[in-house]
Amino acid sequence: MSRNYFGTDGIRGTVGQAPITPDFMLRLGHAVGRVLRRESGAARPSVLIGKDTRISGYMLESSLEAGFASAGVNVLLTGPLPTPGVAYLTRALRQQLGVVISASHNPFADNGIKFFSASGEKLPDAWEQAVERALEDAPSWVDSASLGRARRLEDARGRYIEFCKNCFGSDLSLRGLKIVVDAAHGAAYHVAPDVFHELGAEVIAIGCKPDGFNINAGFGATAPSALVAAVKEHGADYGVALDGDADRLLLVDAQGRLYNGDELLYVMVADRLAQGLRVPGAVGTLMTNMAVELALKSRDVEFVRAKVGDRYVLEELAARGWQLGGEGSGHLLALDKHTTGDGIVSALLVLQSICRTGKSLSEQLAGVELFPQTLINVRLQPGQDWKSNARLAREQAEVTADLGSRGRVLIRASGTEPLLRVMVEASEAGLAQQCAERLVEAVRA
Repeated sequence: MSRNYFGTDGIRGTVGQAPITPDFMLRLGHAVGRVLRRESGAARPSVLIGKDTRISGYMLESSLEAGFASAGVNVLLTGPLPTPGVAYLTRALRQQLGVVISASHNPFADNGIKFFSASGEKLPDAWEQAVERALEDAPSWVDSASLGRARRLEDARGRYIEFCKNCFGSDLSLRGLKIVVDAAHGAAYHVAPDVFHELGAEVIAIGCKPDGFNINAGFGATAPSALVAAVKEHGADYGVALDGDADRLLLVDAQGRLYNGDELLYVMVADRLAQGLRVPGAVGTLMTNMAVELALKSRDVEFVRAKVGDRYVLEELAARGWQLGGEGSGHLLALDKHTTGDGIVSALLVLQSICRTGKSLSEQLAGVELFPQTLINVRLQPGQDWKSNARLAREQAEVTADLGSRGRVLIRASGTEPLLRVMVEASEAGLAQQCAERLVEAVRA
């Protein structure tokens, strides 16, 4: 029986602990290479590997490269590049597979691996299961004449910058806007500031000096206070915060107000409606704020909730033939622009709406009052089975009954960290907090 290495967003963990070790990465590269050769039918497939700015990326990159070469697979290395940049270049350069070395919003001590298909899309569970089975097999090293080769793609950054710019209306410009860009000391540090600058904005860059150890540390979408302070300090119109691999986004306006992914999804939908385009529906998640759902439905836009995770939003969009979806965390999808979530592209689509309508974000969201939500992350102990917690089950039933039509409860395990996420949404902030604390106490009992 093969082990389950893949979570909701690839393979992730602490560097130096299984499976984020160089020996496993060599085995992984070899196993993926064998699966790729078998399924693609290519004598010598080619994969593209990008990474974020963690110091461990060098080690893992070398190990993966060796593993692929040992299976007869060529490797194209981009160096630091946002996850959506890897997805784009995999498709544009006709690679058979895209590989990202990143732990996204996690601290520098973690790292991970995720994969994209030749079309730049997340791979299905069946492919991941095939890789896990291949990891259990003995290696089958190719001979010297069949080894894969590795080379560097020198202009990866420039190619991706041009792609992002082409997602912004050709008749529009950011000229006249002052924008603070926070790249979380991550993969977009040498990409995002140039994209907004080349589209005409005056750019103040923060979180753009990676040292291998500071990714997501006090900067970026998971720590937006630095962006809020910088927007106020420089008198900027807006601030853009990305996470370590630049696939999620938060925006800040001149007043220092934060806008999450739920609100930005609504703006993206509203912009298309304002252009007279048809938007049959949008996809959120179980965590999406009810106010956004009600606001979209009031505009005759169907709203569907997927499981938490951008891959599930993507699956739901593909099944329905829709284009727009996202999560409150800032993973946003516009499938007519890109095959995966892209923080830079999403920011441009929102800024495009501001430029086109002449209305600020606060004006565009004037009728959307978010319901108060309380989200508490509870660290799970090794082996802790929260699903069999009878007290938690009783407490959840009682809280749900108490809330009635005034709110809802969602309890789920994180797919990337040993955390239980307890969320309560209610008509009043105090009520949401009180109910969430009752549930957390039951978890910890």
